[in-house]
Amino acid sequence: MDPNSLKALQGAAGGGGSGIDIAVAHNTSPYVSVYPFVSGTGFGTKYADPSTLPAGIGYRVAFSPDGAHLALSHYTSPYVSAYPWTSGTGFGTKYADPSTLPASNGVGVAFSPDGADLAVGHFSSPYVSVYPWSSDFGTKYANPSTLPPYNAYGVTFSPNGADLAVAHKNSPYVTAYPWSSGFGTKYANPSTLPTGNGYGVTFSPDGADLAVAHNTSPYISVYPWSSGFGTKYSDPSTLPAGVGRGVAFSPDGADLALAHTGTPRISVYPWSSGFGTKYSDPSTTPTSHSYRVAFSPDGTTIAVAHGNSPYISVYPWSSGFGTKYADPSTLPSTAGYGVAFSPAAA
Repeated sequence: MDPNSLKALQGAAGGGGSGIDIAVAHNTSPYVSVYPFVSGTGFGTKYADPSTLPAGIGYRVAFSPDGAHLALSHYTSPYVSAYPWTSGTGFGTKYADPSTLPASNGVGVAFSPDGADLAVGHFSSPYVSVYPWSSDFGTKYANPSTLPPYNAYGVTFSPNGADLAVAHKNSPYVTAYPWSSGFGTKYANPSTLPTGNGYGVTFSPDGADLAVAHNTSPYISVYPWSSGFGTKYSDPSTLPAGVGRGVAFSPDGADLALAHTGTPRISVYPWSSGFGTKYSDPSTTPTSHSYRVAFSPDGTTIAVAHGNSPYISVYPWSSGFGTKYADPSTLPSTAGYGVAFSPAAA
């Protein structure tokens, strides 16, 4: 699909079912692949790679809330790379690296809801690094007084930007802080911890719940959230089939998806202050372990990044899976580790 056609579709759709972009972080060069995507139509032609590629394995990817920037966490120094982004055009010239780099392999990445800060979860102490963001990296904020205990795999801001949560290896597996242009004092741990290493974390769209994907049964734990953890919700009656890797709420908060190992590799549940009965599996499941899941901004599409070709699987979504969209004509080069949709077209 040429850029002019895409822009016309975006303008005609104007929000629900709009033309947007979908980014995939993956294992080999160019480490990130981005495609136009139109609900009901599918993938357009892959955008040209950035002129300066990320330095290594792409692990997570995020668009800024206004869609003007794209950030990628990756395994090789500088561990995070960010680019200007224009839908219909693609990558701009890579921004300068932060003056103080994350300490090691970049794994998680997230913009704050107002776009003013960028968080990176990484290996090696302090495990989470946050930077002011204004079309470039500002001076890294001071580390939290109480650090996460080990490697951070996921980071997320609350919808109002007042809190920041980190999923990590080692107990308590999830750590959360007040956030106001810097870390506040760590919140108390949940009374019932996730059962193993935290690999993904997200807040519900209304900020009332916090979900954690982790590596031992029940593989997902969800807590009420109100400036601290409430009592863990009951586990779903049908558990996911394996290690929870990525977790996402639908934009309206009515559904909760988990990317996991083990067939069907993606499990989605109705959500209303607790799990409903698991939706039927997609008729065509992802081809191997799933690492991340994302809903489109209008909630009509769900995307899964996974380990084997085609590395990205995308489905219509309407209280259940529709027939899988055709694969992109140019696939990501290898295992998909992260996936994100751009914000809806204005």
